[in-house]
Amino acid sequence: MSIPNLITLGRIILVPIVVWAITSGEMRVAFFLFLAAGISDAVDGFLAKRFHMASELGAYIDPLADKALIVSIYVALGIAGSLPISLVILVVSRDIMIISGFMLSWLVGRPMPVKPLPVSKVNTVAQILLATLVLAEHAFAFNAAPVTEIIIGLVAVLTLLSIAFYLAEWLRHMNSFGAGH
Repeated sequence: MSIPNLITLGRIILVPIVVWAITSGEMRVAFFLFLAAGISDAVDGFLAKRFHMASELGAYIDPLADKALIVSIYVALGIAGSLPISLVILVVSRDIMIISGFMLSWLVGRPMPVKPLPVSKVNTVAQILLATLVLAEHAFAFNAAPVTEIIIGLVAVLTLLSIAFYLAEWLRHMNSFGAGH
């Protein structure tokens, strides 16, 4: 168990605490824990690369920790009425569809390589930006409504684009096996 993996496990442990903070109205606590999670993500990545501590386990649990955190925060912010439920459903459904597609391809003996698409990376940045802004608005009692609304729209569009690109990639991958494989 390497130091980067322990940091990642710590981030996973933060998930229920952040959810509790959001749903209990402790937005300042939630904001600072989310900030700590973001910093820990950067630190574990730096340590893994710089000191050659990357591991197969880390390659699996790091993105899992990131997804668990962002999805949980979106669900909690939706429950708290801080994000539109329709956006929460879209974000969560996208991740379920992607995971289901990867699992299905694996189950039928045609595993897909796990590599995030560029639109997905941009989508993740937008999702993190939105979560940070909404948490900060509530934590420090300010109103950024016009900016928040724009980022909500951006997250929705990027999430839909990400779904479309992953679906196209999945169909291309699955159909390539019928053509000469």
